[in-house]
Amino acid sequence: MPRILAIDYGKKRTGLAVTDPLQIIASGLDTVPSHELIPYLKKYFAAEEVALIVIGEPKNLDGSATHGTPLVEECIRILKKHFPDKPIKKMDERFTSKMAFQSMIDSGLKKKDRQQKGLVDEIAATILLQEYLRAQGADFNSLQIFTFAV
Repeated sequence: MPRILAIDYGKKRTGLAVTDPLQIIASGLDTVPSHELIPYLKKYFAAEEVALIVIGEPKNLDGSATHGTPLVEECIRILKKHFPDKPIKKMDERFTSKMAFQSMIDSGLKKKDRQQKGLVDEIAATILLQEYLRAQGADFNSLQIFTFAV
């Protein structure tokens, strides 16, 4: 089964996350400079089958566009140009960066490590992808575990 890739696009850096081939678990993939996103994805798509791109859509609390919305719209246009066969879904990314930072604190990362903005972007992409999977009904409660007697 092909993977799903999530993008947390920013002016300087872009966080990436990807599912496992069964599309159950979201994991951080990388953080790349935004101007290197397309070459990175070309290389990644050559190595891994990806069925869908989920991209974070920045919104204000009232649902209106933010200063980052035009950047994401331009990124989507470029993605469609370079990867016309990959469907793209936008997903509300409100609070993903704050949630990413809080998860870094909760996991016990030292203050110096939490200042790595690239790590925040990667974790935000992972949270975005987890939320997408949850919205699609893929959660651990629906998994069946089989054991075999030898």
